[in-house]
Amino acid sequence: MSLGDEREPSGGYGGTGQTRTRLPESGGDVYGGARRGGRSSSRSLVTVVGVVVLLIAAIAFANRGGDDSAAPSGDENQPNSSSTAASGTRPVDGKAGGIPGGFARDEQGAQSAAANYAVTLGSTGMFSKESRHSIVDTIYTPTAAAKLQGAMDQAYSPDFLSKLGLDASGNAPEGSTFVSRTVPVGTKVEQFTQSSAKVSVWYMGLIGMSGQGSTDPVSSTWKTWTFELQWVSDNWKITADTQKDGPAPVPGDDRAASSDEISKAIEEYGGFTYAR
Repeated sequence: MSLGDEREPSGGYGGTGQTRTRLPESGGDVYGGARRGGRSSSRSLVTVVGVVVLLIAAIAFANRGGDDSAAPSGDENQPNSSSTAASGTRPVDGKAGGIPGGFARDEQGAQSAAANYAVTLGSTGMFSKESRHSIVDTIYTPTAAAKLQGAMDQAYSPDFLSKLGLDASGNAPEGSTFVSRTVPVGTKVEQFTQSSAKVSVWYMGLIGMSGQGSTDPVSSTWKTWTFELQWVSDNWKITADTQKDGPAPVPGDDRAASSDEISKAIEEYGGFTYAR
């Protein structure tokens, strides 16, 4: 999930090849001078690494084989109602350490698990060693978690955290708010059996630092996160996962929020437990 990718000069509005971003009217620049449309190469690199690192270790330890994508069944030109209609079924029976659990052993349960795991893996909890270890142990299979912990610790190194404006413990500077969220838009079952499943989650991600002195304002990205799940101890657990860019909609013409507005929104608006 890169949140800092720069748009190539194609398409855009009216065939001009340009995209538009409306900045705050009072002051012009976002977060005291950092403009969304003119980031430096180092800024883009840091953002790309910051997003991709969430799954670097998973990709490294997983034994991948074949094509990650599965051919859809039926007529490709017709939407599959089961992938778009909400079921109304209660998604989980409970939570463990704040992470939803107890998903049903069916396709809907696998989709709910994948969506909720995407939210958890995209949260700020991944930037603290203690909470990250708890998250990985909770949502991955024991075998996968054992291989992943050390690689994750290396990926979330103090040097990497400092590039995001965080201290070695993953804390933001006083007066600033670090934002990292995954917002699922939809899910799709690629493969399913009673013991394993492969589910893709299309999501929007948010990442950045909200604060008056920040040069890394909160920005968004669109990606697809694919999870390979296994039924273990009466719950779905992750065995491997991969990400790819898009599909991304055309950016809107909304005014970019100020630092104070973003910080307030993050504090006031909590997340959801996601269901099919």
